[in-house]
Amino acid sequence: MAGSWLSIFWQKHLDLSIRAGEGYHARIIERPGLWMPDVEADRLISDLSTVAKAASPLGMPAYGLFSGTRESLDTTVITLVYRTGDDAPVAFNAMPVIRLSLAGKRVDVLHLGLVMVHPQVRGQGLSWVLYGLTCFFLFLRNQLRPLWISSVTQVPAVVGMVVETFSQVFPAPGAGVRRALKQQLIASEIMAHHRHVFGVGPEAGFDAERFVITNAYTGGSDALKKGLGEAANHRNPAYRALCETELDYERGDDLLQIGQIDLAAVRRYLTEAVPKRALLQLAVTGLLVATHRLIVPVLHWFDTSRPFGILRPDRHGS
Repeated sequence: MAGSWLSIFWQKHLDLSIRAGEGYHARIIERPGLWMPDVEADRLISDLSTVAKAASPLGMPAYGLFSGTRESLDTTVITLVYRTGDDAPVAFNAMPVIRLSLAGKRVDVLHLGLVMVHPQVRGQGLSWVLYGLTCFFLFLRNQLRPLWISSVTQVPAVVGMVVETFSQVFPAPGAGVRRALKQQLIASEIMAHHRHVFGVGPEAGFDAERFVITNAYTGGSDALKKGLGEAANHRNPAYRALCETELDYERGDDLLQIGQIDLAAVRRYLTEAVPKRALLQLAVTGLLVATHRLIVPVLHWFDTSRPFGILRPDRHGS
């Protein structure tokens, strides 16, 4: 069965299912364009479109998975939430993986991407699934090495979620918040070569001091533009104040936030975001993912009777 926990052991890319609270289950699908049959991929796009049409009645986004091409399926990690009773799709998060070259080294940045929730299920406690669950599993798949993340938004609630979930985020409220050199390089590289990933056109500007994208809603994301009064607020008023100070909502500005998934971020996610009833299931699934990418290589290394790539050649080979 697609998405079963057993698939973790033999699939190169994640495809797993997990309960997402009372009455819902989620499927996490990593880069389906690289391995999913066309018929199933078409059904996946149809499910995503169903949610998008319900969540954005003024118009569908016209970039990424909804651009009319299939290339984005090759680079996107999708979390799709279904209602358990009838398997109706009700929410999703589409996270593109942006591949950069910094100082001659490859760096993958997980863009938090497009989150859409059917109006009928908003406020049903799905945020821990849509905003952190996939990041948690990808961190385990990366053998506990920190992962860079990016987020583009004008919504105070999302700005606050990013700051409070991830580590070393810029921009963020507070007099002592400063951008690091690597964050500067990542932001500049994203805006120079990858703005199409989040629907920002070539005419949009970028303030590299403040990480503010000006006139951002011109490259397929037009239907997502909001006024400050329409944008969801965070419980901490500092995030609304930051957006109000830095962004021109009439023009259509966005913040580009850069941060990291690291052990501290995972600890905060598990202790503050995940419902206690879901911790056991998350621990079991996380252990299976870690076994595949962390423990199995260690066991292979200690088995001296077998070759281990270039580190231990085949003593019995030709």
